[in-house]
Amino acid sequence: MDKWLEVTVETTDRDMEALAARLTMNGAEGLVLEEENDFKTFLEENRQYWDYVDDALLERMKGVARIKFYVTDDDAGRAQMAAALWGIDNPVSTLPLKEEDWAYSWQKYYQPMAVGERWYIVPEWERGKPTPQGRIPVYLNPGLTFGTGSHASTQLCLGLLEKYLHKGDAVLDLGSGSGILSIAAMNLGAGRAHGVDIDPKAADVALENAALNNIDPALYTARAGDVLSDKPLVEALAAEGPWQVVLANIVSDVIIPLSAFAHRFSAPGGIFLCSGIIDTRSDEVEGALKRSGMTVLERLEKDGWCAFACQFGG
Repeated sequence: MDKWLEVTVETTDRDMEALAARLTMNGAEGLVLEEENDFKTFLEENRQYWDYVDDALLERMKGVARIKFYVTDDDAGRAQMAAALWGIDNPVSTLPLKEEDWAYSWQKYYQPMAVGERWYIVPEWERGKPTPQGRIPVYLNPGLTFGTGSHASTQLCLGLLEKYLHKGDAVLDLGSGSGILSIAAMNLGAGRAHGVDIDPKAADVALENAALNNIDPALYTARAGDVLSDKPLVEALAAEGPWQVVLANIVSDVIIPLSAFAHRFSAPGGIFLCSGIIDTRSDEVEGALKRSGMTVLERLEKDGWCAFACQFGG
């Protein structure tokens, strides 16, 4: 039976974006982001299991956010962990898990949730249970790929998507992860969608999730690639367009350079929805979007994160 290591890196809500970007660049996969409020919610929802909470524990967790990822508990996994943590000085802890514990560690973070006005994000193992009236279910099994709908940046982008997507739109999802945004778009009536992610595993995960939602494979495609460094990929995506909606739920350090050439993917007057932006960098990102010729239609904020809805020139 496979054994796993749960690797936990401590940070703060404000520094989480930069740390997640660094871990990703170092090769870490399947990041689970826990903000400080997630710990408080966990305590509240599990109050029946203890009589009191140690004040020392509450003080210890005050101001602490955590990023978790998983590696196999062997030499190869430990080498992967060391590479992911290279140059990172944050406190790190590891917890050995058996395969069934590893599976549960994902499931405890991932329960059905209502997002925005219309979405209902449902993990695969909860499929078959009733969907609240008026909600559109999106079925997901994230695997080792980011994107469950629980993080504020994804929720912001989903909120904008339900407002700006029109039936029949072609959707390009850059930094697609589990495929949650582009799959949600298809479930809302998009005509076709394509996901791109730098993680080579993400394409297969997104396609599997699309199948969970009974999406026609001819209308939903995915590939691995880096739009910032792979010029042939950019040319191919432009040729496969035009795309009425371009999504980028990534990080500021990708959105800023991407904004300079994102128009190449878009239909005239198309929409660019970007999220994953820590609030301290939102003005910097907004400036880059405007310099690229986009019109900023809307700015949303939640839990220290920002998202923008923009329109390309007609």
